Amino acid sequence: MTKDAEKNQRKQTRLASYVMIGSVVLLMAGSWLGGVLGLPVRFAFLIDFAALAGFAFAMIVLFRVWRARQNNGE
Repeated sequence: MTKDAEKNQRKQTRLASYVMIGSVVLLMAGSWLGGVLGLPVRFAFLIDFAALAGFAFAMIVLFRVWRARQNNGE
């Protein structure tokens, strides 16, 4: 594997980890803030779906990195 491909995979893995951390923070902070402010339940669902979208994006990115490594024989 070339150094550029390896660097790109590390960059994508780091991006996925940042997105997962951001999704967890969004979910926790949104749930707490919704309870404090008494927001309607529809906003709780919106926050949950945003977090799920972040998790799905991260899993797709990690799956692509994993497949690329499998194809390169690592």
